[in-house]
Amino acid sequence: MPKENIEELSAKREKTIVKTSIIGIVTNLFLVGFKAFVGLVSNSIAVILDAVNNLSDALSSIVTIIGAKLGAKQPDKKHPLGYGRIEYLSSMIVAALVLYAGITSLVESIKKIITPEAADYNAVSVIIISVAIVVKLILGLYVKKQGKKVNSGALTASGSDALFDAILSASVLASAIVYLIWGVSLEAYVGVIIAGFIIKAGIEMMIETLNDIIGKRENAETTKELKQIICEEKDVLGAYDVTIFNYGPNKNYGSVHVELPDTLSVDDVDRITRRIQTDVFHKTGVILTGIGVYSFNTSDDEAAHMRNAIQKAVMSHDWALQMHGFYADTEKKTIRFDVVVSFDVDGKEAMRTLYTEIGAMYPGYELLIIPDVDIAD
Repeated sequence: MPKENIEELSAKREKTIVKTSIIGIVTNLFLVGFKAFVGLVSNSIAVILDAVNNLSDALSSIVTIIGAKLGAKQPDKKHPLGYGRIEYLSSMIVAALVLYAGITSLVESIKKIITPEAADYNAVSVIIISVAIVVKLILGLYVKKQGKKVNSGALTASGSDALFDAILSASVLASAIVYLIWGVSLEAYVGVIIAGFIIKAGIEMMIETLNDIIGKRENAETTKELKQIICEEKDVLGAYDVTIFNYGPNKNYGSVHVELPDTLSVDDVDRITRRIQTDVFHKTGVILTGIGVYSFNTSDDEAAHMRNAIQKAVMSHDWALQMHGFYADTEKKTIRFDVVVSFDVDGKEAMRTLYTEIGAMYPGYELLIIPDVDIAD
């Protein structure tokens, strides 16, 4: 059975993300209504702030939908890689709103501590809060599962946030039970704690969005997974120089070099690289726009000895993190390979050192040494 192409998989991902986010929005809005009602009736600042927290979750889900829709918009001449990064601006606005809500909530909670007002919980309030906790737990598990299924970081994060919200709601429930049993009102203090978490969430959202806009190192686990998927392909001897470019939520483009035997035809290479593109997108959501090829000596014993000797010389330097893409043509007397150089040294000076050392080892050979930077490996 033929695999789905990238366009079909992208459409399915978008549909799943939007559907899951809508479920999150509807659920959170219901929780906002229930909790706001309970908070107003019982005069509980903690319950009201818990409702505010759910409202921020609903806003986050709306942002996720915007990201999925913008990411699916067809590129044009002016924006050849799409419009996905616009959502980072929306995320900044949401982060500012969450931060404002947290600060306002903190001020109101402190006022309640300075000028206490008795809460008025009852059995119905406790039942509603308990149901809300259960609903939030179910929602969190569902959203997180869907996020992992379609490799959506936004959904996975929303699911984890929902599970954490259930814990916060449990603290509100505990304060209500304490009040009903012992008549001690802790809800203003619980409100301060909740406000603190809302502020923390707003700051983290803002920092994360700024990092996305500026550009950051890709998660090591992501590049490791991508390499493993590529190396599962028959005839692939290695995967190197993984670079991922982010153009909005769930909109990642990438490039990679693969090492293949020098006995393959161009037709073989074409089929292999196309399978790699489909497999990587299906399993990680990354669209590989470029796959470079390193040729590997398979029948030249002298080239194999040269590889070992040169690798030993290169890796004797602390700043040389990796050597790959080696190929030696003993007839034409050419040697070429790449070296990943640490950011701790001057790259030009490192190259001069290698050209001098390797040139002395193999005089008469034409050298081509390509410096790579430690982007994601």
